[in-house]
Amino acid sequence: MMHVQVDRIGAVGFITIDRKERFNSLDVRTAQDLRAAGLRLAREGEVRAVVLRGSHGVFCSGADLKYIRTGGAEADLGYLAPGAREVPKGYGEVFKQILEYIHSTISEIRRAPKPFVAAVDGVAAAGGLGIALACDLLVCSDRSTFEWAYGKSALTGAESSTFFLPRLLGLRRALGMAFLNPRLDAAQALEWGLVNQVFPTARFEEEVATLGQRLAEGPTRSFGVTKHLMNQATMGDRLDVHLDRELDELSRIADTADFAEGIEAFFARRAPRFEGK
Repeated sequence: MMHVQVDRIGAVGFITIDRKERFNSLDVRTAQDLRAAGLRLAREGEVRAVVLRGSHGVFCSGADLKYIRTGGAEADLGYLAPGAREVPKGYGEVFKQILEYIHSTISEIRRAPKPFVAAVDGVAAAGGLGIALACDLLVCSDRSTFEWAYGKSALTGAESSTFFLPRLLGLRRALGMAFLNPRLDAAQALEWGLVNQVFPTARFEEEVATLGQRLAEGPTRSFGVTKHLMNQATMGDRLDVHLDRELDELSRIADTADFAEGIEAFFARRAPRFEGK
C-alpha cells in the first residue's frame, strides 16, 4: 500500500504523507516513496511550486519506532545488495536504512530550483520537524505543535534538525529545544521564527492552496536563483556533509544501552531510566 500520495493542481505539486495508523511515521518503504515523490516534483518542469503535508492532523512523527524496534523487514533492508549479504539487525542499522532515503529527500528539496512549502497541520516531531525545517517556507494551522522529541528515546538529532534549528532559532534556543524538549504551539513557533505564517485550522487547506498558487505564478526562475544564493550564504551547500554526519551519529547512538531503554520505555508508556551509556 502506498503511504505517500502525489497530486497536482495546475502548476502546484502536492506530496501527502498518509500513514494514519502509524502517525505518519516513516518505515523504509514510506521513506522510499517520499524520496521518489520529492525527486519527481523537484525535477518536473511544469511544477513550479511544491507543498509537502501530512494527513489526519499529523504532519510527520519521523522514523517509525515500532518498525525499528521489531528489526525492520528483510525485504526492505536488503535493498543495497539483495542476496549478497545479511543485514545486521541492530537498531542503528535499521535507522540508517530509513534515514538514507529521508536525507536524500531533504537534499532534493534544498537543491530544487523552485519553492517547497511545508504545510504543517497538527504534530511535527523528531524527523517530521527536521523535514519541515528543510523546506523553504513553513506554514502551519493554529492547532499545530512542534517538538524535538529525539531525546525522549536518547537519540541525537537527524533529518537536518541539527543543521537548521541553530540557523533559524539561534544556538541558545536550539539547545533548549534539544535538552529541554518544549512542545511549541503555533503561536510560539511563529514568535520564535520557526514558521512563516499561522492559518486558522478551518481554512488551512484553502490558505495553503492559495499560497502554493501564488508561488507558482511568481518568477520561479528568480526564486530558484535566490534560493541557491541564500543556501550558499547560510552554508546550505554544506548540508549534504552535515546530513552524512547526522546519519552516522544517530545510527551509532541507536546501538547504545540508553536508546534500548528509551525505546522500551516509549512502548511501555513509562519514564525512561537513562544511565548515560
